Amino acid sequence: MQIKQLHPRFVGEITGLDTSVPLDPETVEAVEAAMAEYAVCVIRGASLSDEAHIRFSRSFGPLELPPGGGKRIAPEIYDIGNLTPEGEIRPPNPKGAQPTDFELFHTDSPFNSWPTKWSLLLAYDPPPEGANTDYVDTRAVYDDLSPEMKEKVGSISVEHDLFRALQLNGVEFEDEAMRKNFPRMAHPLVRESANGRKALYMGWHGVGIVGRTEEESLGFLKELYDFATQDKYVYSHKWRPGDMVIWDNRCTMHSATPFERYRYKRDMRRTTINEYGPEVSTIEAMHTEAPTPEHAQ
Repeated sequence: MQIKQLHPRFVGEITGLDTSVPLDPETVEAVEAAMAEYAVCVIRGASLSDEAHIRFSRSFGPLELPPGGGKRIAPEIYDIGNLTPEGEIRPPNPKGAQPTDFELFHTDSPFNSWPTKWSLLLAYDPPPEGANTDYVDTRAVYDDLSPEMKEKVGSISVEHDLFRALQLNGVEFEDEAMRKNFPRMAHPLVRESANGRKALYMGWHGVGIVGRTEEESLGFLKELYDFATQDKYVYSHKWRPGDMVIWDNRCTMHSATPFERYRYKRDMRRTTINEYGPEVSTIEAMHTEAPTPEHAQ
């Protein structure tokens, strides 16, 4: 196992790691150390097997299970592609939010009160052009804040609300059942990352600050978002088959980039793991008191 840094501030490319077999404790420890250092790790030549993907992910934490299970792939895995259960390109759906509405920097599962650790996205059949995934290391962003801004962000909790964020972008989402299953959730803006560095927990779905009006909140959060998404902080990953990219949701943001989704197939599969606790679906977790580390499985 060897690691090469791909961006001046973060991202490690891992070679010589076999994801098709159970990992020994030393390998688990080495990957944990790499993720603590780089926040995003690219594994080349990962096994294209749902079973191996699930086993590899569980080596680092309990799975966050997709609600409802899968139809085309294993039910423990999120289907991030554009394919029908038969493997054909899904036709356009003119109602409601569109895929392009979500091509903004975010972190996975901010609406979950349970702690989300990593996401592990595996490329089976990426499009030949476009469809990069961009990443930002919010530890580097925090490091570059002015002393005055660090003082401001230190005591703030941000409210994350997907549906209000969509409304602010001109999209009305009428699925009330889904709205209830993904409620507004507040999280501290500053947290400590796995290697002890401070990081910002943020994304385009952050639309409010606890104790402030929406108008006051949005101006401040936009200023911070614009600062964090400058080109110098962004690593853009061009996918090829067999790439697995792991990112730490606690100290990074990521964003899909456009591609011709009704022309090219995109078969991408993602697991997400929590820091601790039982394996439950995201919706079940919404209605269950979050466990503490002392009661972790």
